[in-house]
Amino acid sequence: MGHHRPNSRSKGKRNRLDDYAETTAEIFRNVLSTRQVTEDDVNQPYMIWKPACQGCRVNTKDNPNCFCGLTPPTNGSRRSGLWQKTSEVVNALGPDPSDDRRASPETPAGLTNLGATCYANSILQCLYMNKSFRDGVFSIEPDVLKQQPVLDQLALLFAKLHLYKMAFVDSAPFIQTLELDNGVQQDSHEFLTLLFSLLEQCLSRSSVLKARTIVQDLFRGGVSHVTTCLKCGNESEASSKIEDFYELELNVKGLKNLEESLDDYLNVEELQGDNQYYCDSCATRVDATRSIKLRSLPAVLNFQLKRCIFLPNTTTRKKMTSAFCFPEELNMTRRISEHFQSELIYDLSAILIHKGSAANSGHYVAHIKNENTQQWWEFDDEHVSNLGCQPFGKGSSHSAVKPSQTEKLDHSSSDVITENGNRPDAGERQASNTDVTEVKTFSSCDAYMLMYVLRCPKDGENMSIDSSGDKEEKKACTSSEADSHLPSHLYEEVEKLNDSYVDLCEQYKTKKESELNCITERRQEYGGGPTLAKDDYCIDCLFEVAQSMARADTYRDRRTLMKELAEAALAGDCLNEKLYYISKPCRGSIGNNLSTSQGWGKVCVHSTLPRPHLWDCTGLQQWLRRKNVDSPCEADAGPTASIRCPHGQLMPEQASGARRVLIPENLWNFICEIAMAVKPDDSAGCSTFFSDSEPCSQCSIQLSEVACIEDTLREFKLKQRQSHERLAMGKSIPLLPGIRYYLLRSSWLSTWKSYSNSSGKSAPCAEPETLDAVIDLLMCEKHSRLLERPPDLACKRGNFLQKLPTVSI
Repeated sequence: MGHHRPNSRSKGKRNRLDDYAETTAEIFRNVLSTRQVTEDDVNQPYMIWKPACQGCRVNTKDNPNCFCGLTPPTNGSRRSGLWQKTSEVVNALGPDPSDDRRASPETPAGLTNLGATCYANSILQCLYMNKSFRDGVFSIEPDVLKQQPVLDQLALLFAKLHLYKMAFVDSAPFIQTLELDNGVQQDSHEFLTLLFSLLEQCLSRSSVLKARTIVQDLFRGGVSHVTTCLKCGNESEASSKIEDFYELELNVKGLKNLEESLDDYLNVEELQGDNQYYCDSCATRVDATRSIKLRSLPAVLNFQLKRCIFLPNTTTRKKMTSAFCFPEELNMTRRISEHFQSELIYDLSAILIHKGSAANSGHYVAHIKNENTQQWWEFDDEHVSNLGCQPFGKGSSHSAVKPSQTEKLDHSSSDVITENGNRPDAGERQASNTDVTEVKTFSSCDAYMLMYVLRCPKDGENMSIDSSGDKEEKKACTSSEADSHLPSHLYEEVEKLNDSYVDLCEQYKTKKESELNCITERRQEYGGGPTLAKDDYCIDCLFEVAQSMARADTYRDRRTLMKELAEAALAGDCLNEKLYYISKPCRGSIGNNLSTSQGWGKVCVHSTLPRPHLWDCTGLQQWLRRKNVDSPCEADAGPTASIRCPHGQLMPEQASGARRVLIPENLWNFICEIAMAVKPDDSAGCSTFFSDSEPCSQCSIQLSEVACIEDTLREFKLKQRQSHERLAMGKSIPLLPGIRYYLLRSSWLSTWKSYSNSSGKSAPCAEPETLDAVIDLLMCEKHSRLLERPPDLACKRGNFLQKLPTVSI
């Protein structure tokens, strides 16, 4: 039988006695009266009749045949029982370092986020996953690394990403070398630009050609800003100047895909009218055209998508979250200014994604393709996930990433894009009149940077992508013939870290096994205690429970009768009887503990008496409010503690917390009996005060003295407020001629107003400082002049008043 959770409507409510409880109570009464126990008497209290449980979340409290919390069944909702829980001793060892082990050498490692360094982590992962760039970094000479901390930490970071056995690498040494603020989110594009500039400077000291120009060889291309005269056809002198670029910044607003953005980037602008161009050859202003021409393309072509636009009205930046399509394969042959025999085909290799709707915040992740396995991976700081053969994973349900719609393009001008890579039908292919290839395209609302890698030429082909006339052949392909190998100095350093990590894992494993073995031995020695069966019940325990239930019944019955007497006493209906004083205050009064009792109340007198401790009081009223009481408890102790003074006599009723009420003798005897049963040693808490007991004379004198002092102080404060009513009300006083005024601090004036306006219990404990001491604080000790300027004056309705001052007059 499963354990059913209580209905939320009955949560917190006390369960009523049901038929089962009544039957059990009757059995115990019968056992107590007959002093005999039958088999039926045992079956009911021990619930032996209940069937075995078949799978609960925890042990069912009212079923002795439920062991789900100890050894849960296989069909239950729990998978571990009491003996399978991890010991607190084992938990104290901390997390298992082997949990952070890299899944396999083929699984890339992540990078730790130091707070807001996801932008840097994404860029570093893109650079590391490019094997040509990685090889170039690994080829830097050790002497150069020692002289260049940035290169040294970058090489070590790449080495750890390459061979470290942990699933993530600490990026702090490299980030700290760059002196980046890890608490400020930065733009990944700006970080890449600055990093390339810094690396070019540092790598220029290397004598290894592969390393010295690795940034330029892989990422640098050339563009020209060409202006052409429409009259003579000549180009301007500046048109021949080639400018370097490391990424092409493309517009996104109003454009659907990468092809449209490239068309927009290379668009020809007409210069006419007031915007005419002055041609040196024609010696006059003429109509002309202006455009950007791609002179050379790098091996790794980066596209920076301008998703962040500037809003001049609000002088803020806004992120464009419109869907943008880009192909898996990109043909750049027609985009370059000169014709090449070989086609310039680029393959999508990485996507930098900015998550979030704000331009100045959010989170960067990188989706990167492994060049060897063609598998895509998501790099999210420390977490690296395999995406399979698709850059966004197969069947991705991400709202910002979805397959684009089918498009058909001529291969002579661009790529043919089909939804999910499906082939066009025969009719579409005949209508094209050109060769058609299958190209997948993807769409994203958060893609921020696209990285394409030039495809390797076929065997025997030469690859030259420089249209400026330079015949130098570049190694444009990044799919190297072999994977990167670490140089000896980096390999040894990473191996030391691996040895240290493996040793740490072994130490943890040894400690954990030792603790588990010790626990197992103890459990085996203990054996779980004696085996108990149906007939192994305890007769003494049954009788003890029966006696406890009988005592509870008797106590409840007596207390019910006493409650009627208590209600009559509080109503004043117990005349012509022998009466006793008892504490009356209800819960919530604050008192002074002058006895060892904690139940019926505590004494609180004026400040002339000692105040060891303050706590809540209870009294006869609170005793009446208690419900469902089956036996005496701590709250029944000390019924007269709060009305007993330190001298052992009756406390004056005027003292705080010393209110009292008269009760009849039989109620007093019951209350005193119960109190002494709870605390036999607290005779002072049950001090007897008859109705004719006189209050303590010493305490009465002290109360009178304190009351007199309070009356005098109250009268003094009243005169202060009356004499300086406008000051006490915080109102500004008009300054009249011929009257002397004095400067004092406004903070002191606030303290004085609070003190003069307060009375009784709300009065502050300390009086304000004397004016002499306050005025001295306004003066410079060395020159005896004012430290602050006096408040400015303003004329309102013919009266001069001071403005809101720090120093009041």
